[in-house]
Amino acid sequence: MKKTLALILAACMSLSLVACGGGGGSDNKGSASSTGGSQPAGGSQGSSASEPAGNGETKTVGIAMPTQSLERWNRDGAYLDEQFKAAGYNTIVTYSDNKNEQQVNDIQNMLSQGVDLLIIAAIDGNGLNTVMNDAGAAGIPVIAYDRLIMNDNSSYYVSFDNYTVGTLQGTYVKDALDLDNAAGPFNIEFTAGDPADNNAPFFYNGAFDVLKPYIDSGKLVVPSGQTAFDAVATDQWQTDVALDRAQNVLASFYSDGTKLDAWVCSNDSTSMGVTQAVVQDYAGGNTVIITGQDGDVANLRNIKDGKQSMTVYKAVANEAVVTLDLAKAILDGKTADASLISASGWDFDCAFDTESYETTPGNKCPSFLLVPDVVTADNMEEKLVTPGYYKVGADGYLEATNG
Repeated sequence: MKKTLALILAACMSLSLVACGGGGGSDNKGSASSTGGSQPAGGSQGSSASEPAGNGETKTVGIAMPTQSLERWNRDGAYLDEQFKAAGYNTIVTYSDNKNEQQVNDIQNMLSQGVDLLIIAAIDGNGLNTVMNDAGAAGIPVIAYDRLIMNDNSSYYVSFDNYTVGTLQGTYVKDALDLDNAAGPFNIEFTAGDPADNNAPFFYNGAFDVLKPYIDSGKLVVPSGQTAFDAVATDQWQTDVALDRAQNVLASFYSDGTKLDAWVCSNDSTSMGVTQAVVQDYAGGNTVIITGQDGDVANLRNIKDGKQSMTVYKAVANEAVVTLDLAKAILDGKTADASLISASGWDFDCAFDTESYETTPGNKCPSFLLVPDVVTADNMEEKLVTPGYYKVGADGYLEATNG
């Protein structure tokens, strides 16, 4: 995943600025507009950009986030809004309360207000066909942000290497249990993400593929027998849903004293539910290895306290930087391919990928994929505080910053 790989890919393929397939809680109060005129549904707040961007005119970027009920989407929305306003663009930012119908309405309102580009983190990657087709018909480019939208009017995809997120989680468990050397067997359970989120199977498969050889050999055992993605998925990544299932698993398979060694959770909101269940309902005296993803403040507290083992951190500030530079290229009518990486001079790793993600069968979506990182209690300050993503609070726990 190095920049050199991206440069090699650039020599292999140059993509024009077209779509992938060749075709043209209650948190809606967080909607924001800086364009004037009619406002998006759900309320508004915002300010105007001070300088024009592009060719002498101030362009407007619509930013559609899924929800404010998960901490990470607040961070993403804030970083994107901040970056685009600082670059001289008007922004419309909406949060759609994890309701697909509301997100459809929010995006329709953005199109009616004449946005020049859309950045969409989809609630349901399969549920936006109408507005995506409308955007394509109007010639409005769409950047699928963090979650792929399964529509060929997705111009580009910006995310982290989602499969690698999972492999980092699986590798952490493998190393923590010393599976290559320890006798075992060890007991493990899995909790995956939202079936409507295209990323969720990538996360899960990345982790499961690392651990499957040990399951096949019998060194890892899944007492519940629940290993299929559909069996371990968590609707809308909800903590309460993960908690309820974890409690059921513990009551059904571990109440007799069976030891639980590890629980792979695809993200921090599901990890929070599993951790709560383990703390309350697991009778064993050992520390259970629990994974996560996102670096939510409450989970970082659990990591510091030894309740959660690790989280895979995705620097959303860097994801916003990539999205901004890609948007500039699109709005300026430039080709955006691997050359964007070298031209932008980013101080973080990112690869240009034209093979891994399809919006429909056979239609590859050009993707800019950043590299995630493992955060533990031992490296928390190095990975999160030193770069300015978090600060140490008065109580010694990390607090989020916008730095």
